[in-house]
Amino acid sequence: MRKPTQITKLKSGQIDSSLASLLENITDGKEILKLKSGIEVFSQGAEADTIYFIQSGKVKVTIAWGEVEELAIAILGPSDFFGEGCLIGQSLRISTVTTAESSTLIKIQKEAMLQAFLAQPELSERFIACLIVRNIDIEEDICNQLFNSAEKRLAHVLLKLDRYGRADFLPDTRLSRVSHETLADLVGTTKAQVLGFLDKFRKLGLIQYDGNGGIIVRSRMLADTVLAVGGAHTR
Repeated sequence: MRKPTQITKLKSGQIDSSLASLLENITDGKEILKLKSGIEVFSQGAEADTIYFIQSGKVKVTIAWGEVEELAIAILGPSDFFGEGCLIGQSLRISTVTTAESSTLIKIQKEAMLQAFLAQPELSERFIACLIVRNIDIEEDICNQLFNSAEKRLAHVLLKLDRYGRADFLPDTRLSRVSHETLADLVGTTKAQVLGFLDKFRKLGLIQYDGNGGIIVRSRMLADTVLAVGGAHTR
């Protein structure tokens, strides 16, 4: 009997090269998309019949409810799947996904993905592992929202975005432009509070602006100063 693939939690967006290679074995019903920033991949309410895998770049997931404006609920990066609801009978998209930066995506038809699971048991196991990681991340985000101050939540969001594609912190990392409105949605606070905390982080030397709309994050300093000490307790 073949030994099951060990399921381990990748650290904050660590790229799973073995998963990408397994997807290369899918020959029919697959398309490689190279998209610029700001391109809508699919919209809420659209037909759901494909699943996507992020090879590079990031996408923003938003939802709209009633008269409420669209709210950002997640930023996904390399080795993340999205649109997987179609595999369990979801007929319409429940969110809108837009590229947050130039991205390369693998678009796979629902039936092609289901057939690939049967043909490649390891792919099925890797996919389940990705879903488990996503579930763990959601639980961590919920705990972050419930128990941490808005300042700490912003630090968590910046560090999470900072580490996509790597297993550990680097001293300095440049984040592609993320709007203050998106950060406010992810943190669960107001744009004004986000601007205030970013200004505080800048004055402390924890971040700096690069002049092109991006943010250079002093990752270790931000983690040590805000997360370890606790920061302000403004919710």
